[in-house]
Amino acid sequence: MKPILTTLSRGLLILLGLGGGIALAAFLISHARTPQHSDSPAAAPTLRVIELQPVALRIEARGLGSARSAERWQAVANVAGRVVERHPDLESGNLLPAGTLLLALDPSRYQLAIAEAEAEGARLAAELAQLEVEAESTRRLLALEQERLELTKEELTRIEQLATTGSASRSQRDEQRRASVAQRRAVATLENELSLLPSRRQQLAAQQARAEVLLAQAEQDLADTRFEAPYALRLSEVEVEQHQYIAPGQQLFSADSLAAAEVEAQIPLGMLRHLLGSVATVATAPNAPNAPIPETQRLDERMDFSAVTAEVRLVGDEQVRWPAELTRVASGLDPVTRSARVVVRVAHPYRDASPPDRPPLQPGMLTEVILSAASPEPRLVVPAAAVHEGLVYRLDAEDRLRHSPVEIAFEQGSLAVIATGLAPGDRVIVDDPLPAIDGMAVTPRNDPALEARLKEQAGGQASMEATPQQPAQTQLQDRAQVQTQSQAQIPPQLESQTPAQIPQPAPTPAAGATR
Repeated sequence: MKPILTTLSRGLLILLGLGGGIALAAFLISHARTPQHSDSPAAAPTLRVIELQPVALRIEARGLGSARSAERWQAVANVAGRVVERHPDLESGNLLPAGTLLLALDPSRYQLAIAEAEAEGARLAAELAQLEVEAESTRRLLALEQERLELTKEELTRIEQLATTGSASRSQRDEQRRASVAQRRAVATLENELSLLPSRRQQLAAQQARAEVLLAQAEQDLADTRFEAPYALRLSEVEVEQHQYIAPGQQLFSADSLAAAEVEAQIPLGMLRHLLGSVATVATAPNAPNAPIPETQRLDERMDFSAVTAEVRLVGDEQVRWPAELTRVASGLDPVTRSARVVVRVAHPYRDASPPDRPPLQPGMLTEVILSAASPEPRLVVPAAAVHEGLVYRLDAEDRLRHSPVEIAFEQGSLAVIATGLAPGDRVIVDDPLPAIDGMAVTPRNDPALEARLKEQAGGQASMEATPQQPAQTQLQDRAQVQTQSQAQIPPQLESQTPAQIPQPAPTPAAGATR
C-alpha cells in the first residue's frame, strides 16, 4: 500500500509542474510586446576613404632563382704525367688569387721533346747553311769550267783548220773533239747541280718548319703541365692528389671566378612584359608600332636595360642584398613554370662579405631578384584589397557608396594599378563593409597615412601589406564595427528577408590582374 501512495504523489507533482509551466508561458505570450519599426534614420557606418591622385610608379617584377658563377673554370689535363707539385690550399672552398700555381705535372718528357726539336732545328739550319756554301762553290766551278769549255772550243777550231791543210793528223782532231765533249759534260753536270739546289733548299725549309712546329708543340705541352689560376677564384670540386698519374682529358678540379656572379630568375611573363614595356626604345614603343625592327636586333638594343634597377636578395634574410645589373633574357620559357628566364649580373659578390651576418653570393644560393623601372607617366593606384571582383567602392558627392566597375592594368604586390573606371579626385573606400549596398549613406574618414604609404610603395620607397598595417586584433574589431554599422543601415522593408534574399550587386567580370 505504501509504494502505491509514493508513486501517486510523484505523478501528482509532475502534473502540477507541467500545469504551472503552461500557465506561465500563456501569461508571457499574452503580455508580450509586438516589435515596432522606428522611422528614424539608421546611423551611417564610418568607413576609411582615400582620395585618388596620379602618383609616380615604379613598375616591379620579382622572381626566384639560384645564383651561379658568371665564369667557371673546368681544369682538364691536356697532357699525361705524374703530379709532382700540388698547392697545399688546393681544396674545395678555398679562395686563391690570380697567378697562383695550383698544380704541376712531371715536365721531364716534354723538356726532352723540346731539346730534341731544338737539336733538329739546329741540324736543319746547318744543312741549309751548308747548302748555301755548296751553291756558291758550284757557281764558281761552273764559271771556271765554262771558261775551260771556251778554250777547248777554240782549240778544236784551230786543229780542224790545220787538219784541212794537212798540218794536223786526224787522231789529233778526234782527241780534241773528245776533250771538248768531256768539257761540255762537266759544265752540264755543274748546271744540273745548281738547278737542283732550289728544291733541296725548299725541302730543308719544310723540314725546318716542321721542326719549329714540333718545338712549339713541345713547348705548349710543357706549359700544359702547369695549372695557374687565370683569375681570383674559389675552388669548387677537386679530384686530384699528389703523385697521381694524370691521363689526357681527365677532370682535375673546377673553380668559380670571384669577379662576378649571375642569377637566372624565373619571372612571370606578364610582370616582365609591363616592366620591359616601360623601358622600350623609340623603335619598339607603343607610339611607333609600325616601325620596322631587324630580326637580328638584340633585345638589349630594343629595350633600355640601363633604365632597369636590379637587386638580388637572399631568401630567408632580406637584409642581405646585392646590387645587380640586368644583362639579358635567356631564350625560351621555363618548361615547368612557363616563366621568363631573366639573367642579372652581380659584380664582386665576395666584396664586403662578413660571414655569417653577410655571406657572399655563392653558387646555389636561393635568391629573389627584384627588377624595377619608372613608369613613363603617373598612374592611379589603389590597395588591391579595395578591388572586389572588378568593383571599387567609391563615394559620390553626397557621401553615398557607389559600385564603380574598373579595369585593372596589373597588380603589383598589394597595389592595383587602375587602367579605366576611376579618375583623379575620386574617393575610394578602403574598408570592406558587409553588406556593401549601392547608394547607402557612409560617414567618410580620410586616411592620409594610407595615402602616404600608397605613394611611397608606388615609388618603391616602402613596402606595405595588402591591408593597412594594423594589429590583427584591431583589424578584426574594425571589421566587426563596420559590419554592425552596415547592418544598421538596412532599410526596414529588408529586415524580414534573409541574407540570401538581400539584393546584391551583379558581379562584373574582373579584368585580368596581369595582362
